Amino acid sequence: MHAPSIWGILVVAVVVILLFGRGKISGMMGEVASGIKAFQKGMKDDDKPSEIPVARADIDAREVEKSKDA
Repeated sequence: MHAPSIWGILVVAVVVILLFGRGKISGMMGEVASGIKAFQKGMKDDDKPSEIPVARADIDAREVEKSKDA
């Protein structure tokens, strides 16, 4: 199997542009770029240690135990 020639690449490029149009291709690239940026932002947020919220029931149980001890 051989690599496609420059003419083959040009024909495929022309067909893609005719099918999708310039506007749709640039719009898709913009969406891909915003998706990549959102993914990178999400990865940065995962690096930060997150605090685990304490359930209200745990706090109430501790207060009841303290009142019994007193």
